[in-house]
Order: sequence, then C-alpha cells, then structure tokens
Amino acid sequence: MQAEQTVQRLLRRVWWLAVWLAGAAPWWLQPAQAARIKEVASVAGVRPNQLAGYGLVVGLDGSGDQTTAAPFTTQSLISMLQQLGVTIPPGTSLQLRNVAAVMVTATLPAYAMPGQAVDVNVSSIGNAKSLRGGTLVSTPLKGVDGQIYALAQGNVVIGGAGAAANGSKVQINQLSSGRVPAGATVERAVPNDALQGDALQLALHAGDYQTASAVAAAINQAKGAGTAVAVDARMVRVALPEPFERRVAFLADIENLPVQLAKPAAKVILNARTGSVVLNEAVTLGACAVAHGNLSVTISTTPSVSQPGPLANGRTVVTEQSDIAITAGNKAMIEMPAGVRLSEVVKALNAMGATPQDLLVILQAMKSAGALLAEIEVI
Repeated sequence: MQAEQTVQRLLRRVWWLAVWLAGAAPWWLQPAQAARIKEVASVAGVRPNQLAGYGLVVGLDGSGDQTTAAPFTTQSLISMLQQLGVTIPPGTSLQLRNVAAVMVTATLPAYAMPGQAVDVNVSSIGNAKSLRGGTLVSTPLKGVDGQIYALAQGNVVIGGAGAAANGSKVQINQLSSGRVPAGATVERAVPNDALQGDALQLALHAGDYQTASAVAAAINQAKGAGTAVAVDARMVRVALPEPFERRVAFLADIENLPVQLAKPAAKVILNARTGSVVLNEAVTLGACAVAHGNLSVTISTTPSVSQPGPLANGRTVVTEQSDIAITAGNKAMIEMPAGVRLSEVVKALNAMGATPQDLLVILQAMKSAGALLAEIEVI
C-alpha cells in the first residue's frame, strides 16, 4: 500500500513537471529580438504628405508684428479686407499691433478623406512677440503640386508664458509658435493605388538583407510559398490575393506576423553639437590602452592703481595685471583587453572621468587606431 502511494506521488510530480515545462517551453523558444512586420516595414507609397500655407493671426493683445519692420503683414491684411469687400483708401498708414503673419504647416495622413480634421502648427514669420490669445483666420494649405488639400482656422494654443516690464523680461518656452488642434479640414483626398495592382512592395525601415529574408520567409510560411520575395535589402515584393475585398484583411494579417530581427551592426552615434554619445549593444573593443588628460588654463586679472607723486603733474591711472596658469591633468593610462562589451566600455570610460565631449575625441581616436569595432556616425 505504501509503495503504491509513493508511485502515485511520483507520477503526480512528473505530471506537474510536464505541465510546467509545456508552459515554459515557448518562453525559451521565442527569438531574443522578435517584432511584428508592421514595426520593421511599411507599404511603399502609403505615406503622409506635407502641407503649408501663409496666413494671419488676429486678436493679439498688442504683441503682433510691427508694421514698419514687417510690411508684408499690412499688405496681407489689406488684400484680405479687399476680398471681404472692405476698401482701404490709398495712402492710409496702418499701425497694427494685434495682427501677425504666420506660416501654417500640417501633415496630411495617408488615406485622409474630405471632412477629416487634422492638427496644424502655426509659426510667426514676422517680429511678433507672442501669438497667445490669437485666432488663425481661414488659410488654404497646399501641397507640393500647388493644389489646396485643406483649410485651416481656429484659436492658437501656446505652450509658453512670458511677461515684460521696465526692461525686465521673463519667458518660458516659445511664444512665437503654437498649435491649432483639429484646426484644418481636409478638402481633397490624395489618391493611393498601393492595393490596386497584382502585388505591393513592403519597404523596410532599415536596409538589411537578413531582415528582408526573414520578412519574406514569415509571409511565405503563413500565406503559402511564393507569396513574398525579397527583392533587395530594403524591399520585399508581396503578391496580392483575389478578389479585391480580401486584400485589406490579407495585409492586416501580414502586418501582425512575428519576425526575428537581425542583430544590428555595431554603431556609435555622436552628436557634435550637444555632446551626446549613443552606443548599441554590438559595440566591442580590440585590445588598446587609453590615456586622456586635459589642460586647464586659468586667467586671473588683478586691478592696480598707479598714483603719481605730489606736484608731479600726473593723474591717477588704473591698470590691470593678468596672471596665466596652465595645469595639466594627471590621468592614468587604462588598459582595455580585446572583446570588451558595451558595459565594460562605458565603465572604463567613466573611470577615466571622461565627459561627453571627451568621449567624442576618445572614440574617434579608438576608431583611427583600429581598436573600436564599430561604425561611427556623426549627426
């Protein structure tokens, strides 16, 4: 009896172990860098379009353009009034402070239809101090082909604040640009025939032969062999099914297919303007030794007074005496073995006390010496 209970307990443990392994197996079988196709590629030709227009913001509280320095604001206002049936006598000098000339920009989404609302950005092109409290009057927005695709109008929302008095000024964020949420109405749709042919092109966001091959393989596995062909490192050709009504659902299924991403190439991004340095996980180092020391230059100026003697017919003169001192930083040389990963690279450079500006120089020197196994891109 006791032997049977022992066997039953062992069987129960084996059963629970099997259940746990069945649930844990997908965890280790999943790829380390898996994503959906929609996150690495998009349909070629399905894209937004940029719109721009010139307009006027009215109703400002004395913070508009100064008409003497921005004459185009007055000309635009006179032209708009004439279109509304108001005639300005010739030679009239308009001194307006509540009107500002602005550039209006918007992004027309793909498949946008007439009547749809889109956000617009409003930016001053004159010398207006602030657009707070202003209203954008009806402004046509045109595409690169010169056609009007939307009309913009509405109250301008400013994200900053400021005040000035008696020569003192305090300002937070930008006051000469703002946004009109849902301020433009689409008047013309952009035709798109991406789904009209026998096939479409999937454009990868980053050119990579392995990723293109993986995308084509994932589509062929889900939709049948020969459905997708990797044309090059950036483009994958996908055959569309018949009838036409199935194509939207077909494309929706493709966009959600999982695909294993290729390991990114080792790259270091340097921003020379801000001193930003970004390294991806593939960056490694060859064996090298690094020493980086800074020269500190200190200039101190001490005023001295030259006083002439009595009855010397001279005058008192204030002169300045400058002392210049140069101090060389004492930085020890750090040896880095071959095959160091990103964490070790950052730790070693931080140990040297290197600033972001120092890293720009150190990493470029490592690349020139052949020790940095990565591509450097300066933005």
